[in-house]
Amino acid sequence: MNTKDRLAPKARQALALPDEERIRFILEERWIGYTKANEIITRLEDLLVNPKIGRMPNMLITGKTNNGKSHLVKHFRDLHPATDNPAGKGIKVPVLYVEAPGKPDISHLYCTILDTLCTPRKANETEKNLQFQVIDVLKQIDLGIIVIDEMNNLVAGTPLSQRAFLNSLKYLGNQLERSIVGVGTAEVLIALQVDKQLSNRFLPAVLPTWQLDVEFLRLLASLEMMLPLRDASNLTEKTIAMKLHAMSEGSIGELSLLLNTAARWVIRNTKKGKPECIDKTALDQCGYIPPSNRRSEANKV
Repeated sequence: MNTKDRLAPKARQALALPDEERIRFILEERWIGYTKANEIITRLEDLLVNPKIGRMPNMLITGKTNNGKSHLVKHFRDLHPATDNPAGKGIKVPVLYVEAPGKPDISHLYCTILDTLCTPRKANETEKNLQFQVIDVLKQIDLGIIVIDEMNNLVAGTPLSQRAFLNSLKYLGNQLERSIVGVGTAEVLIALQVDKQLSNRFLPAVLPTWQLDVEFLRLLASLEMMLPLRDASNLTEKTIAMKLHAMSEGSIGELSLLLNTAARWVIRNTKKGKPECIDKTALDQCGYIPPSNRRSEANKV
């Protein structure tokens, strides 16, 4: 296979860039659709077109940290950007994406929603008035679904504050008749158990840890196509694939970080006449530290 033909079009073009610009290209965020992510996106699409009913279906996207949850929902938001909607009464916001506050503080969440929509608000406003304003504003726009990332921050509060926060979310969804999508680690599943109605309404969608299987090999092949290196790395070869899986510990975020770090090392350290590719030497010397080893490395300081 020709060196250029094995790369995706944008990566092929990036081969002509100076080394440091190639590195910047490698470090840019990229989306790679894989089976489980595509399944969840299909479920999100279904929520987006779900008719208004008294008990709107919700979703909870969960999985281990750095396993692609936030990237997935941000990609979905980008597939459905907000528009001015001149033919309608208000702007069209198919996906309202916000991050949950660091603790279960519903007033903070209301402020974040208003700020995201560039809506003026009074400083030190009461929770009740903020709630009224948020519901009023969201009813005036053409709203699709609400996505709340980092929902696992709920566990930073007391059981009482968690329940109050979740009850406010339930009220918000009921008033708007719009689906709410929570995103977070497994801790949020525990937090939701304080309210049986909410736990039943937030149907889980799990992004599991990657196994060393055919799907993982497909992912490696797709990622290699995005890396503008002059020679093939053959990441799906058994030995290198096993090493990548072990080092990344089955996390897609860690895998991406590992490959980006290794590719950068390769561009800067490959000697003239040697293959410019990711191999065992690059993985060992690029400076990447697997997640489970980071605490022990910090203790050496």
